[in-house]
Amino acid sequence: MSDAGTKEIWEDFSIPLKKFIAKRVRNEYDTEDILQEIFCKIHNHIVEVKDKNKLHSWIYQITRNAIIDYYRTRTDTIEVADLPDLDMNTGLLDSEIYHELGACLKAMLLHLPDKYRVAIILAEFEQLPQKEIAKRLGLSLSGAKSRLQRARSKLRELLLGCCYIEFDRLGHIAGYRHKRRTCKFC
Repeated sequence: MSDAGTKEIWEDFSIPLKKFIAKRVRNEYDTEDILQEIFCKIHNHIVEVKDKNKLHSWIYQITRNAIIDYYRTRTDTIEVADLPDLDMNTGLLDSEIYHELGACLKAMLLHLPDKYRVAIILAEFEQLPQKEIAKRLGLSLSGAKSRLQRARSKLRELLLGCCYIEFDRLGHIAGYRHKRRTCKFC
């Protein structure tokens, strides 16, 4: 396809793509940036599309990937100190235990693969419902639930690999101790 093809694609897709991105990215300026990035990729790679019938799905795949990249780069720049404290304390137990483990969990987040770190940050720190997480990541609701479940499982594995956790009869954390003298997280 030629430059005229890119112009036609812009006319046909710019408005629906902008709406698609805006549902997943709250910041209007970021939405515009992502849209421009997508059309640069379309312009540079349109010659690779052999079947015009696959153009729509190709463009939306580029868009979903750009949105995922946006959240990936956005969370890569977050420092552990910049994340708010996890609200782990139930008010019934020693808040010092929850404060210490919360700091460990924040450090462990940086060792999760990007897609899992993004899911945890959106759910636990930004307090977004799973339906909103699904929209932002371009996943189905069940896909977002699965990703979040895997992310929490991986985070749990890191924590249990580092510490012995003691629970009371209600399932609340009653205490913990490190498995090794030195832990790269705590």
